[in-house]
Amino acid sequence: MNKWMAKGLLLLSLSLALTACGAGGGKTQEGADAKSGSAAETTAPASNTENKDKEAAPSGETRTITYLDQTYTVPAKKDLRIVISGSMESMEDAVVLDAKPVGAISVSGQFPDLFKKATTEAVSVGEKMEPDYEGILKLKPDIILASTKFKPEAIEKFKKITTTVPVSHVSTNWEANLKLLAELTGKEKVAEEALNKYKADLDAAKAKLGDKLKDKKVLAVRVRKGDLAIYPEGVFFNASLYKDLGFTAPAEVKAAKAQELISLEKFSEINPDYLFVQFSPDENKDTPKALEELENNPIWKSINAVKNGKVFVNVVDPLAQGGTALSKFLFLEAAVDKLSQ
Repeated sequence: MNKWMAKGLLLLSLSLALTACGAGGGKTQEGADAKSGSAAETTAPASNTENKDKEAAPSGETRTITYLDQTYTVPAKKDLRIVISGSMESMEDAVVLDAKPVGAISVSGQFPDLFKKATTEAVSVGEKMEPDYEGILKLKPDIILASTKFKPEAIEKFKKITTTVPVSHVSTNWEANLKLLAELTGKEKVAEEALNKYKADLDAAKAKLGDKLKDKKVLAVRVRKGDLAIYPEGVFFNASLYKDLGFTAPAEVKAAKAQELISLEKFSEINPDYLFVQFSPDENKDTPKALEELENNPIWKSINAVKNGKVFVNVVDPLAQGGTALSKFLFLEAAVDKLSQ
């Protein structure tokens, strides 16, 4: 069968599948980012054996990569056509590595400034959890970096196009995520240098802060859809605060299993001494004044961090995921600057 006819049939097949299943079939509820490290294997099937027969490159040569104990086959050529769909983690990694995917995630129809460096050669392939499968197919990607937040049926749709890696959204896998994209783009040295720099910066940060905040409560929260949200100890920026910098997580954070909404009354009982607040207009479209209303609430004003001027809003871009390489690099610098004041 003519190759282009085969592509046309694939597009028709995929279009029919989308009509039946709905393009948004990969959505999951908020808070999934607290799942365990095994999510990369259990949330979305990772095997891509059906793609081994695909034409990989003009020479037909392929290579294999290993990520979180799963093996994937990609063309042996140097410049892979990479599409990122669903994985905000990979978007951040692309910025760190100066990688240039051909397709990338848009936010409200545009590429945000946070990802500007990585999207100079990209076209939008849909929103975070709303992939444009037909648009992806037209780009003829060699590999798709999806997300373990997608449901298995969504991953199967990707795999009908080409080899697909469900990239872990679990923060403990942040180094593996960075190294994955580095291997795909031939930027292993860049990744190694970035990781070494972070470790050196972390040591310097600990030395700068010393023990002066040892007994202080430090907390990071998001405002989403007008509500306050806290996260487990290893999720969001918590991994940076509690694992990397060594602060003690409040009991409520230790008890959290996923993203948890918390009432202002309950939040005031935590009574943090230092508070990092992330507020994105894109996540509060129906409640654009949520932060302003929060700041004017008497209960909020009674919190130690508020009374002492130790509330820091959007110290990094509010789209930053928290448990990713770029987020950790940016947050470490910003947080230490604020905490040392």
